[in-house]
Amino acid sequence: MLQVADTDNARRYQSVVAEKADGATYTPQILARFVSERIVDNASLEDRKTITILDPAIGDGELVLALLESLQGRTQAALSVRGFDTNAAALKESSRRIQAAFPDVALELSSSNFLDFVLDAAGDYASPSLFSPKEPPLFDLIIANPPYVRTQIMGSERAQQLAVRFGLTGRVDLYQAFLLGMAQVLDPHGIAGIIVSNRFMTTKGGGALRAALRERLGLTEIFDLGDTKLFNAAVLPAVLVAKGSASSITEAARFVSIYETNDKAQTAEELRDPIEALAHAGIVSIADGRRFSVRHGILESSSDTGEIWRLTSESGDQWLACVDAHSWKRFGEIGKIRVGVKTCADKIFIRHDWDHTMGSDKPELLRPLTTHHGAGRFRATIPKKSRSILYTHEVVQGKRQAIPLDDFPKSRAYLETHRAALEGRSYVIDAGRRWYEIWVPQDPQAWSAPKLVFRDISERPTFWLDLDGSVVNGDCYWLVAKGNGDEDLLWLACAVANSTFAEAFYDHRFNNKLYAGRRRFITQYVENFPLPDPALPLSQDIIALAKTIYHSNHGPDAEGLERELDQLVWEAFGLPLEKVSR
Repeated sequence: MLQVADTDNARRYQSVVAEKADGATYTPQILARFVSERIVDNASLEDRKTITILDPAIGDGELVLALLESLQGRTQAALSVRGFDTNAAALKESSRRIQAAFPDVALELSSSNFLDFVLDAAGDYASPSLFSPKEPPLFDLIIANPPYVRTQIMGSERAQQLAVRFGLTGRVDLYQAFLLGMAQVLDPHGIAGIIVSNRFMTTKGGGALRAALRERLGLTEIFDLGDTKLFNAAVLPAVLVAKGSASSITEAARFVSIYETNDKAQTAEELRDPIEALAHAGIVSIADGRRFSVRHGILESSSDTGEIWRLTSESGDQWLACVDAHSWKRFGEIGKIRVGVKTCADKIFIRHDWDHTMGSDKPELLRPLTTHHGAGRFRATIPKKSRSILYTHEVVQGKRQAIPLDDFPKSRAYLETHRAALEGRSYVIDAGRRWYEIWVPQDPQAWSAPKLVFRDISERPTFWLDLDGSVVNGDCYWLVAKGNGDEDLLWLACAVANSTFAEAFYDHRFNNKLYAGRRRFITQYVENFPLPDPALPLSQDIIALAKTIYHSNHGPDAEGLERELDQLVWEAFGLPLEKVSR
């Protein structure tokens, strides 16, 4: 999912709930048909006398209708449908639609929460007991688009309850509990087709869920639908197709991904929509003028069940093997990647008008601040409004502490004018911290060292060296070489990270993009970026050229120098220069 402010998340998910409550079709018909066809194609329907179907969040019934249509002519079995939804209006509409189209189908709809049904019938997922209630009913086919509700929407208490009862860790989303609940009620010989956000497949926080799904389900197909914009909301969806038992799977799951690209289509054929494009491979165009890169492979088999889910193919594995053979270390091995400071009161601590508004009375503890406003490749740019931070921390005898304000009267006077607001940060006080502290100050000693700084989300990698001893804001990440080590390692890392090779490595290794081809450069990805041996002559050339680009200060020669450097980086990893899709 796109990362936006919590308030924006709240508005978005509230609107989704409202959309479902109004009886609108939350799952697009084109996607409902696709999921239902994948279920039927993977199911064993021969000689079945009865087929039981479950939709745990049925809404207006679009998914069930699509599945019943797909089953027509494929089975003579008696069909029964069980559906859950907490919205009475949605249930009434789904009942009307299903009974009108399929009057012979046995229909049981419950105005209740599916998770409560699972827990009442089967007990806790995390700690099953011999004294749990009767075995839950099992379903032959499950089709679902579970609700996507983050912790800040459902409330921390409810999230904690779900985490405990379903064995979840990290940030809890309602759909995660739904996935595990469905795994408990899917017949071992049954098939489920589930629409989810693709985010859990490639984040550390989704590790426990990925491990649980591998253990409890037999994954057969994964479709990463990327930035196809099949939903009105800013959701990057995926479709999981799975059998009810992991032991029934003898080969890796098929994996297909589709992401928009600016590259030229490889064939003149124009396809109807992104769903039709999934049957093709390479760069394809669709009727509305968009072009997509479609990749086919399998889900990587890993001994680490919590490993990210990525598409792998023979050519992709060979590519990564070549990179590994030419790699010396990973970024995370030369230094720890940290996110910048978080004050939880930016309007007080961070300003661009200290001189203008306060003149000679401005606080003594001001330090220059690096933010995304000055982001640049190799070297920061000069933002329209340079910001400084009132930084209230120091290191004494190896320990970080709040700076005593008695020696800094101007800083004290300024902070006192905002004391009520700062003391309103109850979590700071409850943690035994002083009222004027920054919530996440990071390491005060590290700011003076050379740093590699980079943005999170961007169309192109944007990494730069900070040699000015500035504090890094929470909208950027930063890395200092271990023990203030060899600065050249940072120059080498900056060169690799800003190359098109790094973009290609990202796509091969992490298989995850956001809208408009943007990539997420977060800790768990960047710490795995490779470095060539810095002692090699080619690496020395790369380091020297990176420094030259820095000192050109975004001058007219910078673009040509970057192209030259890009070629060297590819060569350092034993690969020919490739064009990278954006």
